[in-house]
Amino acid sequence: MRNDSRTGWPMRLAISALLLGLAGADTSAATLEEIREHGSIRIAVANEVPYGYIDEHGEPRGAGPEVALHLMDELGIESIEWIETTFGDLIPGLREGRFDMAAAEMAILPERCEQILYSEPNTTYGEGLLVRATNPGALTSYTDFAQRNDVKVAVMAGADQREILLALDVPDDRIVTIERNEDAIGAITAGEVDAYAATGLTVTALEQIDNDVEVVLDFVDPVVEGEAVRSWGGFAFGPDAEELRDAVNEALTAFKRTNAWEQILTDHGFTQDDVLNSFRFRTEQLCSG
Repeated sequence: MRNDSRTGWPMRLAISALLLGLAGADTSAATLEEIREHGSIRIAVANEVPYGYIDEHGEPRGAGPEVALHLMDELGIESIEWIETTFGDLIPGLREGRFDMAAAEMAILPERCEQILYSEPNTTYGEGLLVRATNPGALTSYTDFAQRNDVKVAVMAGADQREILLALDVPDDRIVTIERNEDAIGAITAGEVDAYAATGLTVTALEQIDNDVEVVLDFVDPVVEGEAVRSWGGFAFGPDAEELRDAVNEALTAFKRTNAWEQILTDHGFTQDDVLNSFRFRTEQLCSG
């Protein structure tokens, strides 16, 4: 046990690598009563900066984990087992009971709501595009991949950018799937793809890693069915975890009224517009489409 300086409560930090299909994995989802009885909860992150990741010192960071620390404190849960997994494994892991909650700011989408439960929105964010430095392909939008047959774009497995691109009539054979955000840098510099479609915050974080890639500064927001695309992210739970979800919602609603919550988001690059827009929709509205 150690004292976490940000929350002042004892927390055990146990980081375990989680692979899809891991033999002997616990497939029993814990109830809120069981979590409180044991004083421990399993929370997954997809190692995405700035949404939810484990830093080089083994500390949970990002908008999801740092808000979750406060929420668990309010719920009286002292111990968190942080589980690193891939983005594409978040929903399967929740459904199979391999973790109790995801703090990855996964976008709340109707098709996902049919498989898992979501908290109310914690964040909101727009889209972006990562390209080779100097943008030799002169790419400015997702629609470029529909209008040109000489360029390809990468997306992360399980992310909603594929659906956005398909809605914009981008042919499936111009979309390449990668497993991790970091893989986008190698795919672009090796010439396997011309760009990486992800959220604006994600591509900005990747730009800091390698000088051979850059964010498209004159990026044109995608418009689907007459509306600019924006995502609302929340905490995610297994399909039978209503009690845990409701308890988290109560704590989250209260925390979002504080300057501390806003500070966490802005510290991780979210703008004041993002902060204000996080209150725009309820999860029920987002799930209904």
